[in-house]
Amino acid sequence: MPGSFSRMIEKAGMRRLGDPSPDEPYLSLTRGDLDSIKSNDWLTDNAIAFWQEYLEREELTNFPKASIVLLRPSMAYMLRQSADPLAVKEALPNFSRTTHIFLPINDNSDAQAEGGSHWSLLLVSIIDGVSFHYSSMAGCNDREARSTTMKLEQLLGKRLRFIPMADSPQQENGSDCGVFVCVLMRHLLLKRLLRADASKKVSMSMRDAHIDAKDGRKTMLKVIEDRRIEGKRRSSRSHSPFRNPSAHSKSPPRIGDEQSQER
Repeated sequence: MPGSFSRMIEKAGMRRLGDPSPDEPYLSLTRGDLDSIKSNDWLTDNAIAFWQEYLEREELTNFPKASIVLLRPSMAYMLRQSADPLAVKEALPNFSRTTHIFLPINDNSDAQAEGGSHWSLLLVSIIDGVSFHYSSMAGCNDREARSTTMKLEQLLGKRLRFIPMADSPQQENGSDCGVFVCVLMRHLLLKRLLRADASKKVSMSMRDAHIDAKDGRKTMLKVIEDRRIEGKRRSSRSHSPFRNPSAHSKSPPRIGDEQSQER
């Protein structure tokens, strides 16, 4: 779970958010980060940040016109803890052209200590003025997600309707919340936003969806191992500076009828 506020901010500032280079190494994972995935433990903020970087490099880069931000856990936490969101604006990505923001939410209330007991996911559709909260433990983190939404309203200068998604898939133990966040993030990004039909309203409901946490952990570990192998391969040969020019380009989809669920 998240560590001290200063440590998290230092980690988040190591690389410019949303601007991954294929020639740079991935965010470093510690043994503790890997163990949190392998041992069915709570995921560390660094493990979630790695997954976000993977999605940016392997998925978002295929959609150059997409303006979607995967805000790191440390940045989401900093935003929620800040008394004045405008004071931390320079430390955050530029949201002026952003259509959607994914924010991992944690309930840690002490910025100076290790803590927190639950991860959840906040998906903000700026173009629709809606904030969707997905929690794998019904009701948990609603207060923190609402608070983060209010801070974003101040930062963006725009009202956001907060909608707790009551049909979010639910975890079966006390430690899979971070995995649910990662799996949900990937599904909503790929299936609901990037590859959706922009001419139709997109449902953000997860009704009847099932998440296999064990499979999610295996997928994350495979991604890490694949990146490790690729890193070795890159270091042993020269590589072209040119990127694949073929990419999907489309207008961002608009969300559907969940707006009526506002509470």
